[in-house]
Amino acid sequence: MTQPNQKNSHSEIPIACVACHAREGGVCGTLSPSQLAQVVRKTARRRVQPQIEIIGQGDGIEHCAAIVRGVVKLSKMLADGRQQIVGLQFAPDFLGTPFLRECSLSAEAVTNVDLCVFPRALIERLAAEAPDLQRRLHVETLKKLCAARDWMLTLGRKTAKERVANFLYLVATRINFEDGPAREFDLPLSRADIADYLGLTIETVSRQITRLRKEGVIRVENRRRIIVPDIRRLMKNASIDS
Repeated sequence: MTQPNQKNSHSEIPIACVACHAREGGVCGTLSPSQLAQVVRKTARRRVQPQIEIIGQGDGIEHCAAIVRGVVKLSKMLADGRQQIVGLQFAPDFLGTPFLRECSLSAEAVTNVDLCVFPRALIERLAAEAPDLQRRLHVETLKKLCAARDWMLTLGRKTAKERVANFLYLVATRINFEDGPAREFDLPLSRADIADYLGLTIETVSRQITRLRKEGVIRVENRRRIIVPDIRRLMKNASIDS
């Protein structure tokens, strides 16, 4: 008789994890039911309101978190007080850096954010015991590195229109999990934050959004609601390979 897959058996998974849509795509999806139970016993569920800092640049890293819902912006502060947005994280991204003792960036909620927060020491211990978790953490790090390199290309070589289209494509594909060519979402960032992230002025961001709207690439409702009728057309305007 075929034995059930213990790792994926819902009867064995802690109740708190069964309905979590971020579990399968996140680091928790690599854990066995017994390991998940260990994590749940040490986990605190946290709701963070927009514009609230989750962790500050230079803070000691005592905890890591799985993003269950919402969008987090990562920023770097310069010595003279200037700040640059350097990345966005979405569910089910892993927030925090195991094996490091200090955070080099600040993380701030830009929408309502739900987190599963657990001790960094627990993740480090489980990573030593569970090769699948270690591999997932490694893959997460490589994905962030690749994303940073892609963003360097975007900021260094792409036009203003391509940058704005690239940003809209990023949000459309990370915040909306529906299949098919159409996407619909609320902008998680203000025009000022989008400009900061893209290295543009607020006026340029607004002009390029208007341009994409007039060309039929997107529709805009109430300034924040974006409808993308065909994600492939948005990719083309962002000069992203399919």
